Amino acid sequence: MSIRVIIVDDCNLFRQGLSALISAQEDCSVVAHVSSSREAVRAALDINPNVVLMEVVLTGFNMLSVVSQIKRYQPHVKVVMLTTFRSEDYVRAALRAGADGYVLKDASVDELLLAIRSVAKGMNYLSPDVSKHVVQSFLHPERNGAMASRLQILTRRERSVLQLVAEGRTNRGAAEFLNLSPKTVEKHRATLMHKLGLRNAAELTLVAVELGLIKSPFAITRSIESPTEGGVAA
Repeated sequence: MSIRVIIVDDCNLFRQGLSALISAQEDCSVVAHVSSSREAVRAALDINPNVVLMEVVLTGFNMLSVVSQIKRYQPHVKVVMLTTFRSEDYVRAALRAGADGYVLKDASVDELLLAIRSVAKGMNYLSPDVSKHVVQSFLHPERNGAMASRLQILTRRERSVLQLVAEGRTNRGAAEFLNLSPKTVEKHRATLMHKLGLRNAAELTLVAVELGLIKSPFAITRSIESPTEGGVAA
C-alpha cells in the first residue's frame, strides 16, 4: 500500500523537486503539494493522506497552529516538520503541537524517506542533526535537581509504566508485562503524563531518556500505539 504524502512549503521549486524524489519510490506517492496554511488544512481534510510534510514557518504564517488543526480533525494523519529551524524552542513547540517527526532540510534523501516511512508506521522521528542538547534539555527549564524531582513525584508503578511505554509497548503490552489490566495501565499513564505536564508520546519518550529510564540516541525512532487503541497517545 502506497504512503500518501502531502507537501506544504512556499517554495514552488522545492515542492516540485521533493515531489519528484518521493514519487519515485515504489511505496510512496505525493497526492498534493500546497503553499499556504489554508490549503494545507483543506488538503489534509479532503485528500486524507498518510503523511504531511510541512515547513514550520511559511511567509506570514506559523504552521504549528496548522499542525494542531490537522491533528484535531484528522488525528490519524502523521505530520513531519521539514525545516531549517533546529533550535530547542522550535523542536519542543512542534512536538507539543502534535508533530510526529522533525527533519532538517539539509538531511539526506534517505533520512527523509526513513522519517516518512517511520511515522507512517506509527513511530516518532527526530533528525540526528537536531543537536543533542535539544533533546537532553527537552522539558528542562531548570537543570539542577530537575531529574530527581521528576522521579520523586511518580509512584513506583507510574515509573514502570513510563519506562515500558517509552520503550514502545502499547497499553495492552505494558499491562501483560506488569500483570495488570489495560485500563489500569491507561489510568497510570494518564496520571503520570499529567504530573509531568506531557501532551503526547514523543514528549513521554524524551522525558524517559532524560530520566535515565531508557537508553536512546538523540535521534529517536520509536513505535507507539495507534490513537484508536485507547489511552493517551500522540
